This record gives sequence, structure tokens and C-alpha cells, in this order.
Amino acid sequence: MERENQFIGESGAFLDAVEKASRAAGLNRPVLVIGERGTGKELIAERLHRLSMRWDGPLVTLNCAAMPETLIEAELFGHEAGAFTGATKSRVGRFEEADGGTLFLDELGNLSSAAQERLLRAVEYGEITRIGSSRPQRVDVRIVAATNADLPKMAEEGSFRADLLDRLSFEVVTLPPLRYREGDVPVLADYFGRRMAAELEWEQWPGFGQLANEALARHQWPGNVRELRNVIERAVYQWSDYSRPVDHIVFDPFESPWKPRPMATKQSEASEIVVPADEAPAAIEKEPEEPIYTAVDDMKEAVEAFEKRILESALAKSRYNQRQTAKALNLTYDQLRHSLKRHDLLG
Repeated sequence: MERENQFIGESGAFLDAVEKASRAAGLNRPVLVIGERGTGKELIAERLHRLSMRWDGPLVTLNCAAMPETLIEAELFGHEAGAFTGATKSRVGRFEEADGGTLFLDELGNLSSAAQERLLRAVEYGEITRIGSSRPQRVDVRIVAATNADLPKMAEEGSFRADLLDRLSFEVVTLPPLRYREGDVPVLADYFGRRMAAELEWEQWPGFGQLANEALARHQWPGNVRELRNVIERAVYQWSDYSRPVDHIVFDPFESPWKPRPMATKQSEASEIVVPADEAPAAIEKEPEEPIYTAVDDMKEAVEAFEKRILESALAKSRYNQRQTAKALNLTYDQLRHSLKRHDLLG
């Protein structure tokens, strides 16, 4: 499978945003893309370009947050030789590179006030002036900008030019966070899982097990689709047996019983007792809270079912190593084997 950027999803909120971008693509007007990190703002910018009359022109990207404030203007508008210390020769800026195409300005809220003023003139009149030059030149560039900042609030506070915001917000496409895209998590997980399995040259794609699917459904995805992709690819990569459904999910790759502890203050040392990681009880994945006293019809059957789920969760966390599972549950190996046999988990 080629690792191309694609739109994957079937939720109404997501499809509405994509449709809105598709309608705006044919117009030669600025578009502002709003969304949390990892929601796919770059993909929308690419879609706006590919579906426009400028599709065969350049698509130039600049991350405004990645450039120091002292260099952002030179990066955008270019400079002449000797314009500032270190400018030994003339250099074209991103506007000139994007002439006849689209300029995607990511993290727009990080632009300095001076760069905002120059950008306003470029959007308003289609003219730019290199740093160190007095001769303006015309450029034919469509602006697509993206941010996760509250630009209207920044404009009210004076940290972002209100007139520039007016020029750039001809159309505003707001991307929904993954946690609000109903039904899209399993679709995306399957897509990323299949792609990773193909990269690892697995003979087949076994899908995800019940525990993994439940964990994926419960997670709130603060990093959105980018986080989901990393979680899925890591889960597939760490799963060694493609004959079994992938059933172990690690959301935080930094989590470890050997993670260095922060330096404690004298007060905290006196008031807190730190339990060594190897003596702490193993954490079993927390089950969703449920009013058991109203849901249980048969006490013995409910206890048996709960015990089975604990065993399944512990097995998955130990990657089906029974001795590690027994240690995690504070059981002897024989006790664990007896319990697994009773619950028909010795396959």
C-alpha cells in the first residue's frame, strides 16, 4: 500500500467539512481552516489546491510556528543581498515560489505583527516587496491558512489584525475533532492497521480483538487522527502473532515501570511514601463503571464473566505470556493455568 494522504471517514460531521472545502476549492478566494492538532488541516489545504484551477501550479507550505520572528518576513517575501546580516545573496520568498499556485500558511496565529501587515498588502493588492528592496512585484497566489488558535478572540485583544482576518476568512472550514466523529475510529483504525500490516509483510490482517476495540472506543484522542495513526501502527508493530487479532493497545509510549521519577522536594519526601514500581500491584485496565446491582441477574454467572475479562485483559497486557500474566495477577503458574482452563482460554 502506498503511504498517501487520504480522507478516511464516514461520519456526517467529517463529510460536511470535506464537502464545504470541496465547494470552496473552485473559487479564487482565501480559505481559513480551523481545527485541533492532528485533525487534517494539511489534507484540507491540499484538497483545496488539487480541486482548484491552480491544480497544476505549485503548492507551497510554510509553518509559521517553525520560523523565528526575525526570519519569517524574509521567508515569506524574500530578500535582497545585504538586506540584513548574513544575507549574502538575493533569495526568493514563498510568495514568489507559489506564483500561479497556492500558498498554505500553517499555524497562522504565530505571525508577527510586521508580517501580518505585509501579508495584508499581499492579499489585498497581490503585491509583495522583498526585504531590502523598494520595488514591489505582483504575484498571483491563493492563500489557504490554518490554525488551532481563536483568531476572532485574538483580533479582539489586538494580537491579530482584524482587517487581515476579514480578508482571509472568505470561507472558514472547521474540522471536527476525532472524538466527535461518530463511527470513524474503527474505520480509521482498520485502515491504518491494514497499511502497517502490509508494510510489515504480514500474510494476513487479523483485525482487532474485543479488548483493543473497547479501549479504542473509550479513548478521547486529544491528538486526533495523527495520534490514532501512531497508536495503531505501534500496536501492529508490537504484535508478533498475526494469526491472532491485535488485542494490546499502548496509548502512552512513555509509560514504563522504570520511568525516571521527578526530583522530589524535601517537603514531598517527608509527606509522601513512594512504592517501588516492582512492588506496586499490576494495573488492570479499568472497566467502564456500571451499576452492577441493577445489571446482574445471576451472581455466580456475573462473577465468572468478570473473572474471565480480568484474565483476558491481563493476558493481552502480557502479550499472552502466561508466566508474566501469573506474576501480574499475583497467582502461581498452576493457579493461572487452572483458571484459564476453567474459562476455556488455553487455546
